[in-house]
Amino acid sequence: MTVEPPLRPPAHQVSPRAVRWWQLRALPWLVVLGVPQLVLLLATGAPAWPWTLAATVVAVLAYVLVVPRILFRIHRWEITDEAVYTLSGWLVREWRIAPISRVQTVDTQHGPLQQLLKLATVTVTTASARGAVKIAGLDAGDAADLARTLTETTQATPGDAT
Repeated sequence: MTVEPPLRPPAHQVSPRAVRWWQLRALPWLVVLGVPQLVLLLATGAPAWPWTLAATVVAVLAYVLVVPRILFRIHRWEITDEAVYTLSGWLVREWRIAPISRVQTVDTQHGPLQQLLKLATVTVTTASARGAVKIAGLDAGDAADLARTLTETTQATPGDAT
């Protein structure tokens, strides 16, 4: 009888700079939600709008200050000779395990904010209906090393990734 090891969080955290990236990505919500309320406040002068606008600003700023730090503590990844492991999410946590033999492509993305913060996202496309496995918020150098390592490991693994 084979005893399976217990499921554990993947070993590696994303870059600490990912916190700033997640914060900057959330700030546009302040504009999207706040500007229409500000326009209504200035146009109508209704007494409820200052309170609504203040509540919106407080809620968005609370999200910006709290959620990215939670994401940093939760988001993890690990690559072994057998699989790619990821853990992500904050309200709903998602564990993904993709066998190396199922890996089809490995891509890196560097959006404008990621380039500014020297971060990257590695996308591992597999032969799975669930879709690609993404590891976001990696240091750009670590992402390049990870993509290289995954490519080498995949090439050395028998199978046709289907």
